[in-house]
Amino acid sequence: MGLPRLTIDLAGIRQNVSVLRKLCQDRGVFIAGVTKGVSGSSQIARNYLAAGLTVLADARVQNLQKLSDLNAEKWLIRLPLPSEAGLTVQYADVSLNSDWDTICALDRAAQKAGRRHGVILMADLGDLREGEVDPEKILQLADQVTALKGIELRGVGTNLTCLSFIHPDQTKMLQLQALAQRLPMNQSPIVSAGNSASLNLLLTTGFPAGVNNLRLGESLLVGRERSHYQYLPGTRRDTFILSAELVELKTKPSVPWGEAVSDSYGRIPPRPADRGPRLRGIVAVGRQDCDIETMWPQDRGIEILGASSDYVVLDLTQSARSYRVGDVIQFELGYFAIMRAMTSPYVSVSYRGA
Repeated sequence: MGLPRLTIDLAGIRQNVSVLRKLCQDRGVFIAGVTKGVSGSSQIARNYLAAGLTVLADARVQNLQKLSDLNAEKWLIRLPLPSEAGLTVQYADVSLNSDWDTICALDRAAQKAGRRHGVILMADLGDLREGEVDPEKILQLADQVTALKGIELRGVGTNLTCLSFIHPDQTKMLQLQALAQRLPMNQSPIVSAGNSASLNLLLTTGFPAGVNNLRLGESLLVGRERSHYQYLPGTRRDTFILSAELVELKTKPSVPWGEAVSDSYGRIPPRPADRGPRLRGIVAVGRQDCDIETMWPQDRGIEILGASSDYVVLDLTQSARSYRVGDVIQFELGYFAIMRAMTSPYVSVSYRGA
């Protein structure tokens, strides 16, 4: 396959899922395995299931469509588009919701399809993204949901650290627990405590009784919890490797010359320190394909200096290796770099460890 190329280690992902599944299961929590960062990859979803998960989750209906042949409950974890109510009901068993009109659209679509669609009502516990702030309004919405023929109330959930980066804590989990206990349900509700950022709280303090779900993506893929950005013991971080080819290698000054103007975001870039002449390389991959803030050269002697849409610029001065134009540089990827690489049409994808 051509370059740039993303190589995905499925055995490493299975190892991560197994580790996380046991950690959560021992604490009464089940995992919804999120595939949104990998564009709904059916290969990765199959390996989630092979490692013991039973629920798959994604933010896009189109990705859930790719997973339609897999034997698992499927969740839409982005608020449904009213215009996609029919598709949501067709490809998702459960969706996260906060709007009555959207739930009514799902109800109509579900009745038309002759099925029932599950909803988890979202509570905003401070991050100011999706969800209702007032718990009484959530309970009022829950009462309305129970009267619908095509909708089944499945529980309540929240999301934290995605917009305002508000930290999950025991107080917020107790608020979620209290809300779940008041839901008009005969069976135990799903109480979804958020994403990989809630893992640290689960593993250190624990969740209150009845808080029983996490929607995990990053921690399954690269073994990292998002609250303190720590890698979890026993997990693999080298599961996604991006290979890119050197197209230039030259010794250049470390400080640019001339008047600096604003970058693509309207900001004046800071002037770097003068480190003298440095061996600088350019690889044929750029911001359109990756995220330099969440990727790291496997050769630890290489430093990422910056990137434009088509290039990543490197400092190879400290590397113990001798490189030439045409050589391949490999990078370990974090979550956002994975997301960009998986959505770029210019990056080929291969799998190993099936």
